[in-house]
Amino acid sequence: MKKILILLALTVGISSTAVYAQGEQRDPAAMAQRMKERVKPQLVQKVQLTEAQADQVIEINLDVRSQMRQLRDLSPAERRTKAADIDAVRDKRYKAIPLNDEQVKAVNAFFEELRQEARQNRNQQ
Repeated sequence: MKKILILLALTVGISSTAVYAQGEQRDPAAMAQRMKERVKPQLVQKVQLTEAQADQVIEINLDVRSQMRQLRDLSPAERRTKAADIDAVRDKRYKAIPLNDEQVKAVNAFFEELRQEARQNRNQQ
């Protein structure tokens, strides 16, 4: 009987830890904060943006990511056209910061590089 109770307590403890960890990863505010802490210094250094510009770029990027997530249920053709529209609006928002064309290209290349690294890390795991 003691073994069953110990196993039950252990199972509940492990499952509650897993649920807590998953909930923490999905919190949009926490994700945004982690991204700012991780990406902002790289944006400032590699793309040579100011701190304020980097903050605005990150906010725009987070908004675009949430919009892209909403496209998952669409057909591939619809997804491509909507994604192109979202990308065009994103570039207009970048220029409103204001960033020049060269900086916009550098920011887009920077985020594409981050996506490639994330894909490689997922494939290696």
